Amino acid sequence: MNLQKKRDREELDKHIPLLPWYVEKFMNYKLPDLSPSSLLEYARDYEKFFSWLMAEGLTSAERMSAIPIEDLERLHMDSIDNFRMFLATKRDQANTRTTISRKLSSLRSLFHYLSQIAEDENFYPLLKRNVMAKVSVKRTQKPKDTAAKLEGKLLQEQEIIEFINYINHDYAHDVASNKQAIYAHELNHVRDCCIVSLILNSGLRVSELMNLNVDDVDFKKRLVYVFRKGKNDDTFKTPVYFRTDAIAELELYMKERETRYKAPKREKALFLALANGKKEGSRMTKRAIQEMVMKYAKRFGKPYLSVHKLRHSFATDYYLSNDLYKTQEQLGHASPETTQIYAHLTDKTMAEAIDKRQSDAH
Repeated sequence: MNLQKKRDREELDKHIPLLPWYVEKFMNYKLPDLSPSSLLEYARDYEKFFSWLMAEGLTSAERMSAIPIEDLERLHMDSIDNFRMFLATKRDQANTRTTISRKLSSLRSLFHYLSQIAEDENFYPLLKRNVMAKVSVKRTQKPKDTAAKLEGKLLQEQEIIEFINYINHDYAHDVASNKQAIYAHELNHVRDCCIVSLILNSGLRVSELMNLNVDDVDFKKRLVYVFRKGKNDDTFKTPVYFRTDAIAELELYMKERETRYKAPKREKALFLALANGKKEGSRMTKRAIQEMVMKYAKRFGKPYLSVHKLRHSFATDYYLSNDLYKTQEQLGHASPETTQIYAHLTDKTMAEAIDKRQSDAH
């Protein structure tokens, strides 16, 4: 089990005893199909809902775990509308339209299971009346809308090479007066180039990158093996191809990994960092990778760049040479609808390229 899944599973085990027995039953039903990370999101959504039920006096239970299933049967549509309004109020500013829709979808999944799948000892549904069946949860953002937000915020063609070269060379000139920044760059620029190059040539997620081990890299086949988001089989890693453009940076970093970061033999992580005061390198955190990319992006003149936008940059470029389903497989998307973002982005890219050729011709 990778590090993030292990942490999420441990956190999930803390949340489940706080919830009613029928929620635990639902979780066990979903466990083979969903990752601990996804189930943890479900648990948090249910805690929010049950806490609200108690605060509104819609249950007489004194603790969350004691809320009887009959209280769910007595809910009216007005109650669900009020919960939706509660999520949208200033009292809970963390809830965007997307997260509100997700919380309602979580409830729909639970209520559907209790009313259509789970049975009591007499083979009757556990939940006799399902109010959530009347609730429609609309998709809050279409692929075309997401694509529109990304336009102009991704690296294209020559910019990909320029950004890697900037990390490797030009960044040092920009911070020449900062001794601490120069020292950090001398130590880490080979690693940083390798990370950025690998994302821009494979489309890996930051969590997949963070969890990579040395033996997950296959240079001959140009593959890295990762635990993919949404897949709950922790015994099988998914092979993900990387382009030949990433090989030079990878090989250079592999040579420097032990010498620069003094990696102990027990440390299997591919990407290492030397923490202040530490003599041996340890696995880079997700936050450290994200902050590293933002540091270079800001100096490069594209402060909106992030790890996820580097992934989008690869995907847009990859889609130009491949079809929807190959792109979906490469990126590990559960649905082709998510991958359609790049169809909209590449339409724009190709139109701009045609316009550029025409203007060059004149």
